[in-house]
Amino acid sequence: MWKQKLCLGLGPVKGVSPLDQIELYHRTGFEGFFSGWGGQEDFRKKADELGMIYQSIHAPFTKAADFWKGGDAAEAAVAELIACLEDCARVEVPIMVAHTFIGFEDHDPNETGVENYGRVCARARELGVQVAFENTEGEEYLAAVMELAKVYPGTVGFCWDTGHEMCYNYSKDMLALYGDLLIATHLNDNLGIKDYGGKITWIDDLHLLPFDGIGDWKDITGRMKAHGYDGILTFELGIGSKPGRHDNDKYLAMDPEVYVAEAYNRACRVAALLAK
Repeated sequence: MWKQKLCLGLGPVKGVSPLDQIELYHRTGFEGFFSGWGGQEDFRKKADELGMIYQSIHAPFTKAADFWKGGDAAEAAVAELIACLEDCARVEVPIMVAHTFIGFEDHDPNETGVENYGRVCARARELGVQVAFENTEGEEYLAAVMELAKVYPGTVGFCWDTGHEMCYNYSKDMLALYGDLLIATHLNDNLGIKDYGGKITWIDDLHLLPFDGIGDWKDITGRMKAHGYDGILTFELGIGSKPGRHDNDKYLAMDPEVYVAEAYNRACRVAALLAK
């Protein structure tokens, strides 16, 4: 969209390989994409061929809780993220997105975990790659790790997932906490927390198209503007429904070209709100 670069994460398109997804995104109008870890050499080649932005690599997160435990498990978790950082640097991807925790029961960050994430950030600074920590479950862990922005200014930043805010963070204004460190977005809609008692689970994390959920997109873009964000708008969307739910089924029924065109339509609507 004019004056606003739009990116879409790889993965949400039925039956289309990642390289073909990049081609489809380009034809539709997206200026860039992000990927998970793996295949980045081919993705970089395709991005250069098409003149697209390779916005970020999302680091693996299954070991995120191990950072806080110490011992061999923590060492393996640190090594994994550092290896991902080194791949980012090698293929010239400027940002690695990372989670600070996985799980819903524990709420007890410790200095061991902060020190372990600090080792990752130190390596990121050496490599010239930024680390964008994302809001997920475990807000206490995110808060502890975001203190590293004071130690590694310009290296540590925030990745705002709008859908996660609506479910994992009880619609708390995460930009009020970290908006001045915002360097990446994962824009998507959500239906909030399903459980009447407020229990959060991963099944509430829907990654709907913007305007298909309860998100107030005037408020969302207004908060970005309030913090002076004028960077790339990156969308992270999900085509498949979570177990026992059918919220995303309509996306799966769409032809890939139609789904990506609709994603681009919604992305343009978000960008238009940001431009007002």
